[in-house]
Amino acid sequence: MKNRSVLLFFVLTGWCSQPFTGDSLASDEHPDVGHDDDVHPNTLLETSPDALDLNTPTNRDVPDSNLETNWDLSDLNKDNYEDADWHPPSSHLKKHTDLLPDARLAMGSGSSGVDQGTNHIFNRTVGGPSAMCETLPDMFRCTDDVSYWLHENQNRKEQLEELRETMSELQEELRNHRHRVKALETEGEESASLNSTFDQMLRSLELRQAEADTLLHVHATLLYELQVQLHNLSAAVQHMSRNTGCTGNVIRTSPPLGLRGTLPPDGQYLSFCPSDCASLYHSGVRRSGVYAIVLSPGSTVSVYCDMETEGGGWTVFQRRRDGSVSFNRGWAEYREGFGEPRGEHWLGNQHLYLLSNQGHYSLRIDLQDWSHTHRHALYHSFRTENEDNQFRLHVSGFSGTVEDSFSWYHDQQGFSTPDTGNICAEISHAGWWFHQCFQANLNGVYYKGGRYSLKAQNLLGPDGIIWFSWKDSDFYSLKAVTMMIRPRSFRPRLSP
Repeated sequence: MKNRSVLLFFVLTGWCSQPFTGDSLASDEHPDVGHDDDVHPNTLLETSPDALDLNTPTNRDVPDSNLETNWDLSDLNKDNYEDADWHPPSSHLKKHTDLLPDARLAMGSGSSGVDQGTNHIFNRTVGGPSAMCETLPDMFRCTDDVSYWLHENQNRKEQLEELRETMSELQEELRNHRHRVKALETEGEESASLNSTFDQMLRSLELRQAEADTLLHVHATLLYELQVQLHNLSAAVQHMSRNTGCTGNVIRTSPPLGLRGTLPPDGQYLSFCPSDCASLYHSGVRRSGVYAIVLSPGSTVSVYCDMETEGGGWTVFQRRRDGSVSFNRGWAEYREGFGEPRGEHWLGNQHLYLLSNQGHYSLRIDLQDWSHTHRHALYHSFRTENEDNQFRLHVSGFSGTVEDSFSWYHDQQGFSTPDTGNICAEISHAGWWFHQCFQANLNGVYYKGGRYSLKAQNLLGPDGIIWFSWKDSDFYSLKAVTMMIRPRSFRPRLSP
């Protein structure tokens, strides 16, 4: 019985000392010692029930520990327990040597690998959860401690790997932060440069503003002086208006923008009371256009001034050129006028009466046919009477490039419109100085193309724009007509 106990202790001691690999057996005496397949807990219980603790888990209860045949002593010797400084007490080693004096010899003679593995295990152990591994016969507790340290080793490996990953991430973040800091430094430099540029621009703008303030002050002073002069001028105009009957509505202190380049440099731009286009011409106006003239105290009228034809100074009172305005109108409209001065229009018989009786006036009539041929008729004397006398016509002294069809036949005739009961005016659909009926009717219907017929138009008689002596026909309507007057004494000024 004693021999069996010694043998069992030897087996247990050998199993606990070499749990790592099956290739480290010393000799052929115990080829299967240390293998799970040959050491069974039940056999041990039958052999020595006093030496085993039933509550101690067996190596089969340790999951996936690979303690049977796959332990790698080289790994244990390498890194796993480099920090461990615990060594089994020499008393234990001596104690077990005394108990088994032949065990060291049996194992040392041919099992140096097992010895070295066992010594490594003892030398690497760092105070496990149980000190029972010091008692060599308890092989299950020894296995438990080894499993614990392997598990701890694995945990530390994982922690080390996590620390490496964390360090890598922190290094990457550090690089990113360095890049950001560098970018911010670059932006700071650019901002400083921009701020410098902005400061320069601000100083430049401040200088310009100071200059503008100075100019504004000068302009304000000049404006005040001009206002004083304008006040004095207005007072002078009012004084002249009381003496001459001229109203201040047409007074202009400066010429229109379109005329400033055509006025003389002597400073007298416009007459205070222009009575016609000739007075505007003598005041310095040299460009054709629409202007205001004074025909009676407190009354002004807009007229078109021709400043080009035969020296200029002409006041236009009738124009036909495109048929855009109907001249088939009644007495009141012919009296007040209609149309626009820049286009087709009739100035008005009342205005024409006032205008032509301011002095001695001449009349010019410009004619154009549909073949673009131009003719004109000039009358040395022209005027009309007032409304009480039906705006009777006085015209004489013909000359020109076309035969006369107006003065010899229509002189001394009163004005008639279709609503006055005059049959010629009704047939002609116009207002004119008719006389059985006409040789010339420049207010007739506008026929494009010139020629027309009674049958085609369903007419009672000719009603076109007619100058009979030119076309020898009552059924040819002219393309364009202009009637205008100016003082007989007018003399154009030669350009300097």
